[in-house]
Amino acid sequence: MVRDPDPGVTEPARRARLFAVRRPAFPRLPDLARHPLPEPPGALRRGPLKADAFSSPLRSTRLTSQLGIALAVAFTVCFLTGLISHFVQHPPFWFRWPARPASLYRLTQGLHVATGLASIPLLGAKLWSVYPRLFTWPPARTIGQAIERAGIAVLVAAALFQLVGGVLNIAHWYRPLPFFFTTGHYWVAWLTVGALLVHIGVKLPVVREAFVRPVPDGSGPALSRRGLLGTVGAAAGLITIATAGQTVAPLAPVSVLAPRRSTFGPQRLPVNKTSAGAGVRDRALDPAYRLVVAGPTKEVALSAADLAALDQQTVVLPITCVEGWSATGTWTGVRLRDLIALAGGDPESATAEVESLEHGGRYRTSTVASPHVRDRWTLIALRLNGAPLHLDHGYPARLIAPNRPGVLQTKWVARITVREAS
Repeated sequence: MVRDPDPGVTEPARRARLFAVRRPAFPRLPDLARHPLPEPPGALRRGPLKADAFSSPLRSTRLTSQLGIALAVAFTVCFLTGLISHFVQHPPFWFRWPARPASLYRLTQGLHVATGLASIPLLGAKLWSVYPRLFTWPPARTIGQAIERAGIAVLVAAALFQLVGGVLNIAHWYRPLPFFFTTGHYWVAWLTVGALLVHIGVKLPVVREAFVRPVPDGSGPALSRRGLLGTVGAAAGLITIATAGQTVAPLAPVSVLAPRRSTFGPQRLPVNKTSAGAGVRDRALDPAYRLVVAGPTKEVALSAADLAALDQQTVVLPITCVEGWSATGTWTGVRLRDLIALAGGDPESATAEVESLEHGGRYRTSTVASPHVRDRWTLIALRLNGAPLHLDHGYPARLIAPNRPGVLQTKWVARITVREAS
């Protein structure tokens, strides 16, 4: 008979003790993240890595927190308005964009570009305030700190990508970009916001502590921390005023940095793509031109004279480009809903696919959703500001609808295909 070496221990406890002895000792993930890394060689600590290499009294946790909050607000507004613009141009199945108010897209896209430009001095000041931390010694004390610093590097790179790309976009300088701007801008925006949320989650206790125990406002030979914040705010405001004139007409005389002027161009409206650049000049001027409207029951072909003989309507609508500029014009033409009815369609429920005379291009066609089709301000315009359409504005006929981006206001319209609601 074998004696129990420890008769006071129950069988479940004995089994648990046996399992604990045999279980391999793997470190837990939080412990691994806090595991210290080896100290780098001291010989590498030179130049900006030296102690007290940066001695500006203006830098503080409170200053960095204030700039970070301002930048987070600007990036949030920029992200949300950018999502609106992307969904309007590439609508998912669940997205519905109204036809009214007519200037809503003008407001959201103007905010998008304005906050993006105002973010430039904010981001510059924020990077300046944390610049010495790039050279902390050792570069990372633990694995967790190394991961955190890698995340910050992703955030900074994504933010710079967005702002630099946005400036190139409003300047129409796409040559340095080896990709389609809209696609890259959209996906990196998600990366930026994701990295920003993680950064806020990590730094929130630090920010809270900075405001609970404020650092006294340092004074230097020329500028205090409060003065620095005022300078950054003034720079952001100056950039906004110097560019907002491309959307806000009263600011046009002082908007010296605006890439577009709301009254500069043929018929006092700017032009992004000319008829020569689109390769449609000969087809637009061809006397045999016909606008084909293909409905569910019949197809009609209308010459420029036929279109002019139909009931004409005049509306005052802005044309708003994704680059941030907008301008208001007086448009005269035929209601799209009347053309759809002429081809046997139901303008209350139909959608329309509008095609240009262009042979190719990402925006050669655009889909006009039901809210815009039935809106009485949606026209196939023939005249602008009291005169026949200029060739660069879409002669002989172009689409103009309320609350749509300029890239979807198809010029040189050749065909309209009516799609009935299923």
